[in-house]
Amino acid sequence: MTLATLWRLARRDLSARIRGLRLLAVCLFLGVATLAAIGSLTRGITEELENRGQTVLGGDLQIAIAQRVASDAELAAFAREGALSQTVRLRAMAVSGDGARNVLAELKAVDAAYPLYGAFTLADGRAVSAPPPGQIYVSPSLVDKFGIDPAAKDVEVRFGTARLRVAGVIAGEPDRLGEGFALGPVAVINLKSLGDTALIQPGSLFESKYRLKLPASADPVAVAERLKSAFPDGGWEVTDRSNGAPGTRRFIERMGQFLTLVGLASLVIAGIGVGNGVSSYLEGKRAGIATLKVLGADSGSIFRIYVMQILAVAASAVIAGLVVGAVAPMAITALAGDVLPVQPGFAIHPAPLATSAAYGLLITLAFALPPLARTRHVPAAGLLRAVFDRGGRIDVPTAAAVVIAIAAVVALAAYSAREPLFSLGFMAAAAGLLALLTLIAWGIRLGAARLPRPKAPLLRLALTNLHRPGAQTGALVVALGLGLTLFVTMATIQTSLTNEIRSTVPARAPSFFVLDIPQVERDRFTALVKSKAPDATINMIPALRGSVTAFGGQRVADLTTLPEGAWVLRGDRGLTYSGALPRGSTVTAGAWWPTNYSGPPLVSLEEDVAASLSVGVGDSIAVNVLGVEVEAKIASLRRVEWDNFGLNYVIVFAPGAIDKAPHNMVATLTVPLASEAALGRAIPPAFPSSSMIEVRDVVSQITTLLTQMARAIAAAASIAILAGIAVLVGAIAASRARRVYDSVILKLLGSTRAQILGAQAIEYALLSAVLALLALGLGMGAGWYVITQLFDFDFAPDMVVVLATLFGGAAITFVFGMASSLPILAAKPAAALRSL
Repeated sequence: MTLATLWRLARRDLSARIRGLRLLAVCLFLGVATLAAIGSLTRGITEELENRGQTVLGGDLQIAIAQRVASDAELAAFAREGALSQTVRLRAMAVSGDGARNVLAELKAVDAAYPLYGAFTLADGRAVSAPPPGQIYVSPSLVDKFGIDPAAKDVEVRFGTARLRVAGVIAGEPDRLGEGFALGPVAVINLKSLGDTALIQPGSLFESKYRLKLPASADPVAVAERLKSAFPDGGWEVTDRSNGAPGTRRFIERMGQFLTLVGLASLVIAGIGVGNGVSSYLEGKRAGIATLKVLGADSGSIFRIYVMQILAVAASAVIAGLVVGAVAPMAITALAGDVLPVQPGFAIHPAPLATSAAYGLLITLAFALPPLARTRHVPAAGLLRAVFDRGGRIDVPTAAAVVIAIAAVVALAAYSAREPLFSLGFMAAAAGLLALLTLIAWGIRLGAARLPRPKAPLLRLALTNLHRPGAQTGALVVALGLGLTLFVTMATIQTSLTNEIRSTVPARAPSFFVLDIPQVERDRFTALVKSKAPDATINMIPALRGSVTAFGGQRVADLTTLPEGAWVLRGDRGLTYSGALPRGSTVTAGAWWPTNYSGPPLVSLEEDVAASLSVGVGDSIAVNVLGVEVEAKIASLRRVEWDNFGLNYVIVFAPGAIDKAPHNMVATLTVPLASEAALGRAIPPAFPSSSMIEVRDVVSQITTLLTQMARAIAAAASIAILAGIAVLVGAIAASRARRVYDSVILKLLGSTRAQILGAQAIEYALLSAVLALLALGLGMGAGWYVITQLFDFDFAPDMVVVLATLFGGAAITFVFGMASSLPILAAKPAAALRSL
């Protein structure tokens, strides 16, 4: 038969009854829509960041320098390349005009050329540049905290020693996203007013940024290379307009990759439902298949007819999923509001849509071909019977096609991933879980077959249902196991995050961080703290900033790509020096230097950072501090307790290496709750150049971020749970004919509906009990990995919540399975026996 004839037969048969392929359509729709939505949203955000690169960055090129301003020679070189704008950013205490309130703020000093791109706007609609000297623009949050009346003409805010009149409320700061994480409300002053604040002292922690607006013909990358070659020891961080907010972009891409992998796992789970759906559909088509064979149709023609039907339904489901996935980012953007870094407009992104469609079609082929192949090898006599052996073989071409489809899925996942090894590892874990569940299903069938036959009829029948020919134990185990494991995993992650933030961190964290304490004032600072809080615990250490320029004999500037996990090479880092081992650190390799060490420069690295750089004890590392490169030998590696919110640094020098550079001190203060308010009022006026950070504010921001991440993961995982439910439906549907036949025979032998339902209840209860224990172990293991390896937190799940979630999920699936069995009891004996 020609393809046209085969398609005409396939279309007419499909038009007559598509009901059996609804499960296939639902499974594919869920998986493809999830992947398309995640991919489109991620691509939309990254494209928006790219399109707004100049505005987000503040120029075509940005040179950031820590703890100093550019020299005259550097400024001249910058100005030769294009229009130049300078900003200075630091954290400082904002004090209300009456001195009654103070709050940590992000102070930003800008020049008259700011902004080079975009518009700096105020709430009254004005587009402005730098405020006049002696005036200040403040953010709405600072207005709220101080209770400022923006309309008043005499409202003042004090920064350091300067009293600045509020001249407007900021509505839009064009380069806000490129500035990075902010611990407090933003305030903008004129660069000429910065000196009046007396906040910039030798050793103060601040960052100077120089933005360049280049000629249209200039290449930002070439300009950056030219400037770095002219000043190799500048210690700059240079960013071009193609990646104006690198930290935000990396976070979005990594989160998008993780959610994409979760969505892909959902689609793989749905693929099992596809296989069950196809099996169930073909079960309902056995009379038509037998008729075609009796009339002379060969197995190849029958195979092509049903492949056409399945591909037609799959294509429709994939297209519907793509449509939903393409428009879903608009709804997500509207619901997320300010949670997203940018608000991408509606656009069709072909790459993620094409990838999602390819995943859907490949998964369809991988899971639909085996039941199709088995059916075409069953003789017409077998197809005409109500119950027959479905164990037909899978021929070599079909098996090869399945292997190729699976390999294509793996290759596509690795090719499209930002981190291929992570993607492959995730897929290997998912495949391992499916293989484990399949092995457990085989073990359950084998164990049920070898158990002594119980005397209780219902229990005996339930055990027989687990291993008899045609039993869907494998599909049921996979469906229930995946669903319950996901329930436990999500409960473990959620409760561990909650316990870590609400209990562990506040209990171990200090009350305040205090930045920029002048070295000469450390004794006076200690005396003030003790006078207001005699029981205060003070931990004070030196603080500098610097950038890593070389490690293990290789220059950072010569690297085309940074090593995986080597975040320490991006920009400048916090540095300190100490004779004693810092609190919260444990030496894991090498040895700590003597307290009174005096000799060649030595340094200690955090062990994970050292691993990412592939360096160890005895290797060298060079750091640029205020334009001077310091090379030191690695004397030790340390494990650091980051979750105690203490003063922990990845790079710690021995005395004598960097302590001659101008620097200030930072301190943590742990005080009783009753003393916090008094300290908060006393320190800012006594130390106007210092900044206080309340740890509760930091914890609140981290809590918000982690909550948003957990919700995103839960939303993606919910699709996997829905896919697991679909697999359960498919498993029940695939065994419907066998169960109808068994039900009718039992009725004829005198069984009541309650007894038949009771046997099925025992069967589902046995499976749920075994799989609940398995899911508890697997789910907690997965949760442990996410919490300890991805988030680097302590593993502290709430077992009451986890167990309640597990038993609740088991109960839901049990009830769902029983409800799906009720129609089987209504089967008419005459109709069932007539087809025997």
